[in-house]
Amino acid sequence: MIHEVDEVLRTLFRTDALAGSPVSVVFDAPTREWAATVNAPTVNLYLYDIREDMRRRERGLYNEYDEEGSVVSRRRPPRYFKLSYLITAWTKRPEDEHRLLSSLLTCLLRYEALPPERLTGQLADAVVPVPLTIALPPPEDRSFADVWSALGGELKPSLDLVVSVPLTESPVYTAGPPVGDDGLRLGFSGLAPAAEPAPTGGRGRPVYGRLPDVPTPASRRRARATARRTAAARPGIASRIAEEQREETTE
Repeated sequence: MIHEVDEVLRTLFRTDALAGSPVSVVFDAPTREWAATVNAPTVNLYLYDIREDMRRRERGLYNEYDEEGSVVSRRRPPRYFKLSYLITAWTKRPEDEHRLLSSLLTCLLRYEALPPERLTGQLADAVVPVPLTIALPPPEDRSFADVWSALGGELKPSLDLVVSVPLTESPVYTAGPPVGDDGLRLGFSGLAPAAEPAPTGGRGRPVYGRLPDVPTPASRRRARATARRTAAARPGIASRIAEEQREETTE
């Protein structure tokens, strides 16, 4: 992936920005020792940082279809990684270096992504854009002066190129077979027992949540007292009243 981006940039600079001039395009670290060995006009693209582009991260899965339009598999969306290049020009005169940087900046400003016709390998197979930005302010957690200090060299005019590269290699999840044309069918192994009708109120309305009445000792005594008063008003049942009184005494 990274080497494919290097090759696209090398070809783009040689054919468009440099217009076939004998200027070398290298990817070495521009250290003090390396600068001492440069004896010809050179454009250096130093890859100094690699990190994921969190703004482009997507969730979920992508469906893959067959010729009949059925889903056969699913895969995760591509994840983008930012490749940050420090572009510098090296000649014997500062004016020539500025001219080279101007040509490179003009060339890169024509594109919002790497030209699709120049993509090869995995970049071409991804069939998604490869965005790029040029000469934007650095993030707060990074400074170009810190990069030069880490390299041990002197600060030079430079361009910051950031290429967001999609990484499409991800696990593939096989999808299950499609549902038939007749749809989904449900079957039952038996029938549930018939439910008892709910009790009704005074007007025939169902009464839900009502428990059956359970007699209590007090309610039983009131019922027997009512029966005795009724029996007293009727002749011939004095024996029954006496028997009920004995039962109440026993309780």
